[in-house]
Amino acid sequence: MKKNMHLIDRIVRLILAVIIGILILNSTITGFAGILLGIIAVIFLVTGIISFCPLYKALGISTVKKEVKTV
Repeated sequence: MKKNMHLIDRIVRLILAVIIGILILNSTITGFAGILLGIIAVIFLVTGIISFCPLYKALGISTVKKEVKTV
């Protein structure tokens, strides 16, 4: 599995996952919205940790900087 997420992308996802988790634990977000955002937070957490997003792969997106090869 080739990494397709840049460090900044990973950090943003991890921060969003933590914020959503805190809001759910504080009962600020409840009901269906809480469940849906909780699922999204888990996805953000996992993809942020492993540096790979299946949706990016399906869409052909990569936020990793390409290395420049010199001859």
